Amino acid sequence: MSDSKPADQFIDAAIGLLQRVRTEEAENIEAAGTLLADTVESGGRLFAFGAGHSSLAAQDIVYRAGGLALMNLLAVPGVVGVDVMPATLGSALERVDGLASAVLHSSPLRDGDALVIISLSGRNALPVEMAMTARALGIRVIGVTSVAYASETKSRHTSGTYLKDHCDIVLDSKIAIGDAELTLDTIPAPFAPASTVVTSALLQAVMATAAATLAARGIEPPLLRSGNVDGGHDWNNRVFEKYGDRIFYRH
Repeated sequence: MSDSKPADQFIDAAIGLLQRVRTEEAENIEAAGTLLADTVESGGRLFAFGAGHSSLAAQDIVYRAGGLALMNLLAVPGVVGVDVMPATLGSALERVDGLASAVLHSSPLRDGDALVIISLSGRNALPVEMAMTARALGIRVIGVTSVAYASETKSRHTSGTYLKDHCDIVLDSKIAIGDAELTLDTIPAPFAPASTVVTSALLQAVMATAAATLAARGIEPPLLRSGNVDGGHDWNNRVFEKYGDRIFYRH
């Protein structure tokens, strides 16, 4: 690490990753946004899933001011964030075979819907099985992952495959193995993860693309407004009323 401050180093690293995904993932971002727009136009529903810290990026696009009202969180008990005690249980559940299938078959997801699956490593049983099962059910899958993991780690799914192998579209976050951007001679482990920053930016770029694509087709995108601006609640209530059968976080 250079003589510059760690804070500057981290922000520079994050900017570098954002510039990479902006350039290298442009086509995939466009394709993912178009897929979501197609799903909305055809009457389908939108869902997002992530386990552990990957859930942060999923939650960032659900019930969000400026975001699509139709994006729902696919929640798997025990793995959505680090609120479960002990927190290590969530990591263990990601490796349980059969859990994803049980969740999907108990969820509202159906043929014609779209599911965003976020998993940094893409190697655990839960995201791999979820993508495989979803596609078998006729659900379109967008995977957000670090493709590098597939070449440098061993899959924990019985098939030996990774999330990236079972998606209609893959968004590569470019995050290095271990998700830590900085090193220092006086610190024995690498530190400062950037996956949340990059993954959230990728997904917001996809959502922006979806909204603009719908508008270009003459369809008003079902966007939410902030409840902290005048008229925001009235606006959102109209959206909820119009699209209530495709919004599940209010039921």
